[in-house]
Amino acid sequence: MSTTAQDGGVQDKPSGDDLLIQEGDVAGDYLERLLDILDYDGDIDLDVDGGRAIVSIEGSEGDTDLEKLVGDKGAVLESLQELARLAVQQQLGSRSRLMLDVAGWRKRRRDELTDLGLETAREVKQSGQSVRLRPMTPFERKVVHDAVATVKGVISESEGEEPRRQVVVHAK
Repeated sequence: MSTTAQDGGVQDKPSGDDLLIQEGDVAGDYLERLLDILDYDGDIDLDVDGGRAIVSIEGSEGDTDLEKLVGDKGAVLESLQELARLAVQQQLGSRSRLMLDVAGWRKRRRDELTDLGLETAREVKQSGQSVRLRPMTPFERKVVHDAVATVKGVISESEGEEPRRQVVVHAK
């Protein structure tokens, strides 16, 4: 696909990983300006994985400023991710699925949720009784569903309406 450039020539539109790299660059610039305004120290790391741009803000060990950017249960992080996605959409004209992580919080949370999903799946498989987990964000539910899917004899589904949507694990 191509578009006409202002000088009348034809310019190729980025596709695939090139577009994801552009998304990461735009989000990284946006977040860098935010860190400057807040006077927080942090390094922006950009990556592409699983068909999405991954933007990480890393800091020094024990940096409490970056913890503020995560917030209670990742609430501030989710908001910052949405703002970064909007910045990408405004500049590139396309919706982004970029993922933001701050100080490794998402990685640690993913590990905790994977353990929860596996433990719950094993419990349901053994007891035959369904288990309803506490309400979770879409990111958290996806991690739990992925973990449950690795255990034979159980299935999971999401029930309820946002923001009270929950994962329920059932025996097959």
